[in-house]
Formats: sequence, C-alpha cells, structure tokens
Amino acid sequence: MHTCCAPCSVFCIDSLRADSIEPTLFWYNPNIHPYIEYKTRRDCLKSYADQVKAKLIIKEEYGLDEHCRNVISDLENRCVNYCYKKRLTEVVRYAAKNGYDTFTTTLLVSPYQKHDELKSVCEDLAALSGVKFLYRDFRVGFREGQNKARALGLYMQKYCGCIFSEEERYQKQIARDLKRNETLEDATRETKTV
Repeated sequence: MHTCCAPCSVFCIDSLRADSIEPTLFWYNPNIHPYIEYKTRRDCLKSYADQVKAKLIIKEEYGLDEHCRNVISDLENRCVNYCYKKRLTEVVRYAAKNGYDTFTTTLLVSPYQKHDELKSVCEDLAALSGVKFLYRDFRVGFREGQNKARALGLYMQKYCGCIFSEEERYQKQIARDLKRNETLEDATRETKTV
C-alpha cells in the first residue's frame, strides 16, 4: 500500500485488517517538500508502523528539482499528470519485482485528492503491469482516521506535500496580505499628497 503519511494510513490499515488483509506499507514520496517536511512525515510513519506492527518499506528519494521540472509547465494538473503516476508507478514496479500481486494507496482516503483521476491512474497501472489494483473508497473513514491520528499524537501535516500545495494552503492569507499592503500604500500616497 503506497503510504503518503501516518495519519492517512490509520483508517486504511484498520479497514484492510478488518477484512483480513495485512498491508505492507510502501513509502515513496519525492513530491514532499521542503526536506524537513519530508523527513518529519517519513519518521512519523516509521514510528507508527512500529507501533501497529506493520511492515514498512522505504524508498528514499527527495526530489525537489525533478518534481518542479516535471510539474512547472502545468501546475493545475500536476497531481494527475505527474505526481500520482510517479509515485504509484514506483509502487507497482516494486510490487511486481518482489512478488506482491496487489497494490492500493492511502491517497484514496483523502477528500482533498482528485479521487476519480487517482483511481483511473491506478487502474491504468494495473492494466499495464499485471499487478491488481485493490480499490477502496477509504474517504468514508477520513475523519475517523484523522481523529485517531490526533489522539495518538501523530504529526498532522497542513498540506498535501509539494511546495505548490503549500502555497495553495496560504492563498486566502496571501490575498488578504496583498490587499492590506495595497490599502497601506494607498493611504501613504494620500497622506503625502495632502
């Protein structure tokens, strides 16, 4: 199971285990920036995996330059056209090479992801690779998983992961700050002309 972070994995792991499926967690997230965020999410997942006795495979790749080069020409569609494909292709590649017959992703728990497009990317990868895609609409347990993650004291990130999603997180604040600065500049100009 491609795993983006510990909080998103909580409900997914619980749900799969309730159906007698023991997931192997796979960390591969070169989209997460800056490095301190990448490291914090990875280390929190390591700790949580130990806590719930889940097998965790980590493929290290911090890739700010490569990520930016591949998304900059189409920021609006970066998740579908690059980010999902990049991460999930690596998961499927690892699964095929190491005898896993099925894959899924914790990204399916988030109401903030492009769910239908994500599902389509996974289905396409399954068709190309022969590794089955286990589809679950984990969103039904998003709040439950987040609440449990908070109760466990897991690190709760504030944005999806890439530097562009962090900027989106602050868009309203940026707009307010710009408007306030313009108002101050206008007031300063009026004071000087009086």
